[in-house]
Amino acid sequence: MKIVEGLLYSKDHEWIKVEGKEAYIGITDFAQHKLGEIVYVELPQVDDELSTGDVFSVVESVKAASDSYLPISGKVVEVNEDLDGEPGLVNEDPYANWIVKIELSDESELKELMNAEEYEDFCSKEE
Repeated sequence: MKIVEGLLYSKDHEWIKVEGKEAYIGITDFAQHKLGEIVYVELPQVDDELSTGDVFSVVESVKAASDSYLPISGKVVEVNEDLDGEPGLVNEDPYANWIVKIELSDESELKELMNAEEYEDFCSKEE
């Protein structure tokens, strides 16, 4: 299982890369391994205002469909349209193939997320 230093992680297995007032969000390597071969990624609409815990994407694999929950509140400023035609990119490298980019509405929410070491400990208890 690959965990990237410098990212933040949620208990729902999303990763967050913060750049200033914006953040890229995707699913973790742990999540894509559990799902298996990904065949579809539902993307939100640009300009959607979402709150922590809202579903921002549905990731479907040959085994199951799984909701992805927004770990922080914000407005969708960009979606990764490459995933429309090639959802399997998430299997190839879940950290390079983000799902959504949001403009943060409350940076204090970042304190609720895990760093790489905390996330690794969390995942070891889930296996």
